Amino acid sequence: MSATIPYGRQSIDESDLAAVARVLESDWLTQGPAIPAFEAALAECAQAVHAVAVCNATAALHIACLAAGLGPGDRLWTTPNTFVASANCARYCGADVDFVDIDRDTWCLDAVALERKLAEAERAGTLPKVVMPVAFAGRSADMRAIKRLADRYGFTVIEDASHAVGATYEGRPVGCGDFADMTVFSFHPVKIVTTGEGGAVLTNDDALCARLQSLRSHGITRDPAAMERESDGPWYYEMVELGFNYRMTDIQAALGLSQLARLDTFLARRRALVRRYAALLDGLPLVLPQSDVIEESAWHLYVVRMKLDATHVTHRQVFERLRQANIGVNLHYVPVHLQPYYCRLGFAPGQFPEAEQYYREALSLPMYAGLTDEAQSIVAHELRKVLT
Repeated sequence: MSATIPYGRQSIDESDLAAVARVLESDWLTQGPAIPAFEAALAECAQAVHAVAVCNATAALHIACLAAGLGPGDRLWTTPNTFVASANCARYCGADVDFVDIDRDTWCLDAVALERKLAEAERAGTLPKVVMPVAFAGRSADMRAIKRLADRYGFTVIEDASHAVGATYEGRPVGCGDFADMTVFSFHPVKIVTTGEGGAVLTNDDALCARLQSLRSHGITRDPAAMERESDGPWYYEMVELGFNYRMTDIQAALGLSQLARLDTFLARRRALVRRYAALLDGLPLVLPQSDVIEESAWHLYVVRMKLDATHVTHRQVFERLRQANIGVNLHYVPVHLQPYYCRLGFAPGQFPEAEQYYREALSLPMYAGLTDEAQSIVAHELRKVLT
């Protein structure tokens, strides 16, 4: 049985339905005008020069890595506290993956640990080509420190901001390009805004943008300036590199454009829910998310950590009892390095202790713009019953 109160869900209204209907009634279901309109709105929202929309965020991560030149013999470093796609995108390119442990307070990639690991890698001749910090739950890692290290060691920064559409960092929109060469957003239904499935890469670099656009559409060009041979006629096109069919449809783009118009409303509601959770959960044996980033984070997730030494129940018991009460809790994430695929590559328990300790304690509570005060109070009441 599905949870009565899910951990996340989309917020769809009549304006979204009308936007999609207009595309369905038009001549263009894909490769039409809705896609560049969505890209322009997204770039404006993030104060970036370019946005390249694709079919999902995993595809966005893949082509971002390819555009960065990642390939066999290269290395990508990311955090173990993320969805597997943040690491898998490097493997798609034939590159090696390593991880940097998380900060114990922010639960994002630890810039101090990154600096130590880079110094060791420089001595060993194993520096990464790409570092991919993840804006976990909607807040960025210490991107200023990471950019400083990128300038020193020469790696490309791709921020996986799948959780962070509409978030800010140091007063600037995530995706603006101040501290990352490329930024990836996700538009999955549980994210801040949705296109059904969908993703995008944002960049301020014209050459990177051109490469991303080529890679998402089979590596094909109709631009005479990019062709290697003289055109045979108006029908002519050339495949100049091995690309992919990662295009977004106009149906998806129209939905995303409509959703972006309500981004501020979505963010305001999520932040109000964060404040209510802080009051509702006060006094429980929990570590709550840091309160100093309420107006910066996009709050894709609301994660608490249980103080298990102060409770009479186990992590699993809390999870299962809440599910039995039709509260759709979740756990983000199983550390990537503990997945069987990555263990077969040589990773093992104990390598990233902060991420592993986080995993033993974390619980994602329901968080979405349509969550009512009444439903949120039920979540808090049921959690309090389990823990006390």
